[in-house]
Amino acid sequence: MKQTVYITRKLPNEIVEKLSRRLHVRMWEEEGKPVPREILLKEVENVNGLICLLTDTIDEEVITRAKHLQIISNVAVGYNNIDVKAATKKGIIVTNTPGVLTETTADLTFTLLMAAARGVTAASDALRGGQWGAWSLMEFTGQDIFGATLGIIGLGRIGEALVKRAQGFNMNVLYYNRTRKYDKERELGITYAEQTELLKRSDFVCLMLPYSPEVHHLIGKEELSLMKRNAILINTARGGLVDEEALYHALKSGEIWGAGLDVFEQEPVPVNHQLLTLTNVVTLPHIGSASLNTRMKMAHLAADNIVRVLNGDTPLTEVRL
Repeated sequence: MKQTVYITRKLPNEIVEKLSRRLHVRMWEEEGKPVPREILLKEVENVNGLICLLTDTIDEEVITRAKHLQIISNVAVGYNNIDVKAATKKGIIVTNTPGVLTETTADLTFTLLMAAARGVTAASDALRGGQWGAWSLMEFTGQDIFGATLGIIGLGRIGEALVKRAQGFNMNVLYYNRTRKYDKERELGITYAEQTELLKRSDFVCLMLPYSPEVHHLIGKEELSLMKRNAILINTARGGLVDEEALYHALKSGEIWGAGLDVFEQEPVPVNHQLLTLTNVVTLPHIGSASLNTRMKMAHLAADNIVRVLNGDTPLTEVRL
């Protein structure tokens, strides 16, 4: 008898067919709408594998309901949506999809940096709103990128990929990481700086580290006060790294020049969120890995992890605490 996997969001037919050759597949079919909590709790009771997204909360209640679950395969690098401790305690393997989205996320991060620096969305909105009038010398002016100082907090794979993009713009790159990486300093020509120094010196600050309770609101009122008035904060990592209330006030008061955000503490972000009212913020709906090729690679990796574990093999990318 085939084992069963439940998929919390509709995946491409190619992935479903791949899984169906070996497993019985059930899937939430409604596009653009997350699986309701009550349905998830019911579905998880008798399945052997679960494929989920970052926006699905797989907490202790869900894990407790699962009678036969062997693997939770998250289609994301992050896994703070899953209670990994509870899963591990119950002998359930948790996997993620690292590596395959490194370059795509670095592309999006630098795109957001450039858009925020030049106020692209505000200028586009003004044009579409018929506000492009008589030419003015200082109208629609932004910040220079070429030759500026970039500060990266969290030098993992995506952070390193971001450095290579910054080099094309002759940027001076500072980095802060919990563990100093001397080999990367030599290889990439970057400079280590303590976080306080990095915040003071950088024209752009990019957050590139995973979320954990230890780094909740890593950037708050005090950290924002250290930044230059022309500085721009870019966050394509996790929303919980930034105190959004403090960021709103820093942006509204001109304490910093702008921000580019692909992530928020609550996702989907409420349409009445105060940060969405500011013209010096470029916002995106968590699309860091959203290229066709990368999303397919992520889905394939998630499926491969499911098949391997349910076949008695070791997973390709297990999350270990």
